[in-house]
This record gives sequence, structure tokens and C-alpha cells, in this order.
Amino acid sequence: MDRLDFRIVELFSNDPGTSVLQAARELGIARPTVQARLTRMREAGILVDILPKLEAEPMGYPVRAITTLQIDQRIGTEQLHEQLLSIPEVIDCATIAGQWDVMLRIVARSNADLQRVIERIARLESVSRTSTSIVLQDLARNRHLPLMDAATADLDDEA
Repeated sequence: MDRLDFRIVELFSNDPGTSVLQAARELGIARPTVQARLTRMREAGILVDILPKLEAEPMGYPVRAITTLQIDQRIGTEQLHEQLLSIPEVIDCATIAGQWDVMLRIVARSNADLQRVIERIARLESVSRTSTSIVLQDLARNRHLPLMDAATADLDDEA
């Protein structure tokens, strides 16, 4: 990973509709170089995919919340993941360590709709308790580019 890799990822992140040829022209490098670097970053697991950034609010989901779950350890999480992914309002899901076992980012059409979603989650067999906080404002989201920028700057300093 180097600064050129960062510039390629930055370009596609800012405009996912960019073609490899457009990227090559904008960066002043050969098209096969861009393609080879994208392939190498995918194979290394650095670049999972370049997707458009979707916003829930324009789709009618202006309410955002963080919900944490405690899981009944006797039941476990074997089916929980699949059940949570069947709820379209669940946009992120992670297991966590500490007092809570699972953290979700969810969206809803209104506060009443948020309550409906939370109640649906709370009724899942392995969920023993939930806690929800409404997101008032996102201060930072999907900060992978600054991380890659820092990582590649460090690599360039070592060279």
C-alpha cells in the first residue's frame, strides 16, 4: 500500500461511478496500473468493494439510532444474525465485548416506527434486553480514507 493506492481509493470513494479508464486519466497513469492495484488491494483484503454511499433519510428514514442487545447466553446467537438481517431497518450489526453483546445501527421513518423496530428486535428469542439511543447528529462516519491516508503516509516515511 502506498500513496498511489490511497489516491486510487480516494478517487473511487468520492465518485464510485468512475471507470478505471477515467481514473487512469485523472491520475496520469496507465489503465492497467489502476486495474492491477485495485486487484492487488482486493486480494490483500484492503479493498472489499467500492460502493455508492447511500443515505437513509432521502429514502424516507430520517430517524437513526444505536441499539445494544444483551443476549440470553443459554440460547446464544446461532439464529440471531439471520433474524437481525431480515429486518431492513438494521443497517449495521456487530458483536461487542462488555455489558452488551450486540450493537446495531438502525433507521426508522419516525419515532413511532423506531419503537416498532425495537419491539420487533426485542421479541427475538435470544434477546433478553435492549438499550437504544437516538442519533442526533453524525460527527464522523465511514472514516476509512483518513485511516488509509495515515497508513500510507507512515509507509512512505519508512521508505
